[in-house]
Amino acid sequence: MFIEREIMSASTTQSWTAADLRLAGGRRRTDVRMRRLFIAAGLTTLLFTGLIVYTLVKDAFSFFIDVPKHELWNIGWFPRRGFFDIKTLVVGSLMVTGVAMLIAVPLGLGVAVYLSEFARPRVRRVLKPIVEVLAGIPSVVLGYFAIAFINPNLITVLAPGANKAFNIAAAGAAVGILTIPIIASVAEDALRAVPLALREASYGLGARRVATTFRVVLPASISGVVAALILGISRAVGETMVVAIAAGAVGGGLFSTDPFQPGQTMTAAMAALGFGSDQVAGDGLAFQSLFFIGFLLFVLTFLLNLLGDRLVRRVREEY
Repeated sequence: MFIEREIMSASTTQSWTAADLRLAGGRRRTDVRMRRLFIAAGLTTLLFTGLIVYTLVKDAFSFFIDVPKHELWNIGWFPRRGFFDIKTLVVGSLMVTGVAMLIAVPLGLGVAVYLSEFARPRVRRVLKPIVEVLAGIPSVVLGYFAIAFINPNLITVLAPGANKAFNIAAAGAAVGILTIPIIASVAEDALRAVPLALREASYGLGARRVATTFRVVLPASISGVVAALILGISRAVGETMVVAIAAGAVGGGLFSTDPFQPGQTMTAAMAALGFGSDQVAGDGLAFQSLFFIGFLLFVLTFLLNLLGDRLVRRVREEY
């Protein structure tokens, strides 16, 4: 009672006005300057994005108007000779991504589940940085690892008819190794975000840890797991150096659906065509085809991100 009377007496003896609550002039000017700086940074980002998209669309449309349409569906991708077979690049990219996901999804999700649900804290502190080190390995190194180890020791042993120098399967396996840390890291964060009360409730009903993991924790974190898979697919589609080195089709490639033979992807085609000069030698439309491939790659990754966002919203669980 004594404390309450003191507070009431202090509030009655001292009255506050709006001027007393106003920030000092120096702090107010600093806030205004920082707000303008952040607005300028955001607008600059939007400006650069708009300029990139404008250039990409303009030159891609120019290529599509000028190129003979029958050359877009031909025997293969040889841009310096005037052959711009789009299906060669699309099928090659899908094969590399498919092989990469066959490796990255089970290993990445397995690592995420183990680190989140089964690993002891000490083991997790040691193993998690080791997994994340894979993300720091240069893709050039993994490309040469694919042609020096993966192809001669794994691919050609499992498939004796595979090309002994370069092939899509070896490139896809290396891309899968490169994608494991992304899937594992994002999926593990999603699993650890599930409230502990759900696990305790499952244990209280007599469920074992395995049943709790796969019937409670995974369904509860499905939105984060889906986001991890979409990020992994986008990473695999956009990988350049590994497929440029290990897939084998440097100057071009014939259309093929055999993953054990050399092939060409969209990113590797851009790298092979654009290296060394700002103007590509060969057919007059070869340089413009770079923008057309870039536009296709932009549309593909945009659709993947849009699909991933819709899937995450549909399956999201809130606790």
